[in-house]
Amino acid sequence: MLRLEARPQPSKLWGYASPLLALAITVLIGIALFEVLGKDPVRGLQVFFWEPIKSTYALSELLVKATPLLIIALGLAVCFRSNVWNIGAEGQYIIGAVFAGGVALTADKGTGLWIVPAVILAGMLGGMLWAGITALLRDRFNANEILVSLMLVYVAVQVLNYLVYGPWKDPAGYNFPQTKTFERVAQMPRLMDGSRVNIGLLFALLGVAGVWLFLFRTVSGYAQTVGGLAPMASRYAGFSSRKALWVALLTSGGAAGMAGAFEVAGPIGQLTPYVPAGYGFAAIIVAFVGRLHPVGIVFSAVLMSMFYIGGELAQSRLGLPKSITGVFQGLLLFSLLACDTLIAYRVRWKKG
Repeated sequence: MLRLEARPQPSKLWGYASPLLALAITVLIGIALFEVLGKDPVRGLQVFFWEPIKSTYALSELLVKATPLLIIALGLAVCFRSNVWNIGAEGQYIIGAVFAGGVALTADKGTGLWIVPAVILAGMLGGMLWAGITALLRDRFNANEILVSLMLVYVAVQVLNYLVYGPWKDPAGYNFPQTKTFERVAQMPRLMDGSRVNIGLLFALLGVAGVWLFLFRTVSGYAQTVGGLAPMASRYAGFSSRKALWVALLTSGGAAGMAGAFEVAGPIGQLTPYVPAGYGFAAIIVAFVGRLHPVGIVFSAVLMSMFYIGGELAQSRLGLPKSITGVFQGLLLFSLLACDTLIAYRVRWKKG
């Protein structure tokens, strides 16, 4: 029979191989799922893994989806490495979009280009404010940040709905719950003609370099990591756990809010009830599949965006439900959790 045997020390090989094995298991389970649903597995895999990269336009749409996932996951990586469990990045993303949308709505045809950085900054501040509520309650009252940040997601959704169904509703929008379309000057500049990819991609790539430098080349980043791995050693070294908490949550909240700004003033172009797209929750998977490392997160963000696009195509071309995207995301996460066991344990065959 098979049994698990503890390793003398964690396996570096499986630290890198575990996500690859998890992806392979996800694909195999996906094949079985397509069979059960009566769909051609080859066609199903083609929709998820080939269609999103088969043309220049498809690649550009892949980058559009990957950008918010990458930005949010980078902020969450800082949080999780600090042992601060921010599960509410979706709410911070929504409030960031609301703040950014509020600034964008002030623009008119005579507004200057200063409005673009103002929209981005407003999104960041919105996300930081929403994450700051969690930080305050954890700091002052020792509230559980998992529950607080998660519950604030639903509050953020209601704030958005109140605005788009109420005071910010477009009077010329045929009674649809949405704001007016933002003026062109308030929308994110695109990087190329014929593509929806905007400057958010550049900020995301700069964020990869910035987070890498912060985590691995600065004393503050070292303090965050040590505080997460060994809180008592961190305090002994003179690092402030309160500072680490605030830095972690404000960084992740600001990143999520920035992603909301790029999304609402980019591909969407207005505030609607459909701004919540699940990016904040999916970015948790992205962060862990990428091993909480900025470079690894780049690859996992691209993979997760393939699941998003593949899920949309599966609805229209295979007649599968919208939930198929969440199924693949969940399969990847649980496969990763299972495969991570191999980092600390060996699988042995025991007779009898």
